[in-house]
Amino acid sequence: MNYQLPIRKPVPCPDGEGSVQVHLDPSMRIDTAKVFAVYGKGGIGKSTTSSNLSVAFAKLGKRVLQIGCDPKHDSTFTLTKRMIPTVIDVLEGVNFHTEELRPDDFMVEGFGGVMCVEAGGPPAGTGCGGYVVGQTVKLLKEHHLLEDTDIVVFDVLGDVVCGGFAAPLQHADRGLIVAANDFDSIFAMNRIVGAIHAKAKNYGVRLGGVIANRSAGVDQIERYNDRAGLKTIAHFPDLDAIRRSRLKKATLFEMDPTPEVVAVQEEYLRLAASLIVGSEPFEGRPLKDREIFDLLGYD
Repeated sequence: MNYQLPIRKPVPCPDGEGSVQVHLDPSMRIDTAKVFAVYGKGGIGKSTTSSNLSVAFAKLGKRVLQIGCDPKHDSTFTLTKRMIPTVIDVLEGVNFHTEELRPDDFMVEGFGGVMCVEAGGPPAGTGCGGYVVGQTVKLLKEHHLLEDTDIVVFDVLGDVVCGGFAAPLQHADRGLIVAANDFDSIFAMNRIVGAIHAKAKNYGVRLGGVIANRSAGVDQIERYNDRAGLKTIAHFPDLDAIRRSRLKKATLFEMDPTPEVVAVQEEYLRLAASLIVGSEPFEGRPLKDREIFDLLGYD
């Protein structure tokens, strides 16, 4: 029996124990699409993973919107073949008068029909990433652009899980974690597990699983998963073809169909299909820092 993602309902309680995060305005909920927020250590390949996953969703017949949540605004680079304007830059250009904007001022159609938006971010040290995410969702809703969308993919900056960059979790059904088979990546993953665990107390987001990336093996990831109550839902090896696709401003679905590239394409399609069908979420629990050091062999 297929598991259906629940409809999220607003709750009047504070946002997690000890949190100073402003609670999500119920009117800003994305309740017309399945929403996935992709997190992971900086440089782990989240944008590559997000873009190829978005194309895989599109190839399976879904209307997809990818939202980049990084000030360097390159999440959708391989989809659009260029750096597109950010929502914040566009809003500043009209003095935040959203009625003066058209959808094509801030949204671009990319490869495979994936619609692309780059939220952008405030200058370093001057603002909150959560505000940027909120303004982006607000703009999309005002222009009724979410009503014709089946899947939303948030590609979130690095391993930052402060209140601001945890904001996409307020909108998401599932939090997906991209990780490599090494200590630093798993340490970052543990912090993200903690963030999702906290948000799940008051929002509909749940842990959707781990995407192993740039790794020949997954033994260290699996050791962590066994302890934390998670599961690897896809595995992408460290292939030169993946690196070259980024340099060519292309998704893997545009690369020459060598056997290794086809195998990766099929893994993305399998992952997308499984996420569309849905599954029971993982409870997951973050480990103490000392537990991770002990688990992965540090003295």
